[in-house]
Amino acid sequence: MSFVSAIPAASPEETMAHFQRRLSVETDCADVHAALAAEDKDFVLLHVVGSPEMFARCHLPGAIHLPHRDMTEARLAQWPADTLFVVYCAGPHCNGADQAALKLAQLGRPVKIMIGGLTGWQDEGFSFASS
Repeated sequence: MSFVSAIPAASPEETMAHFQRRLSVETDCADVHAALAAEDKDFVLLHVVGSPEMFARCHLPGAIHLPHRDMTEARLAQWPADTLFVVYCAGPHCNGADQAALKLAQLGRPVKIMIGGLTGWQDEGFSFASS
């Protein structure tokens, strides 16, 4: 018996629940890019790390720079309470998106992390914006 099959696979019902839960809190670069390209952006895209200068040099098209440390009820008041936020950071080596997602959830806002961040975006060959 291999290490792969030593622990039995979950039931289809457990597997479905696991991946539905996971997809409820994350999205990926390809799905964000497709929504932007189709002008079907039903979310607010937040760049949640770095300085304003870093953001100006490189960010995703249509993103707003809002570091997680600056997220407050007052700052978020410009968007309706049911607005979906998609947050991203530098990449898999960065936990800024996790911190932002936690902060947004604590403020009662719906949120998903874009897995891969800037690194994933670049790996997919998508273009960056600059200010």
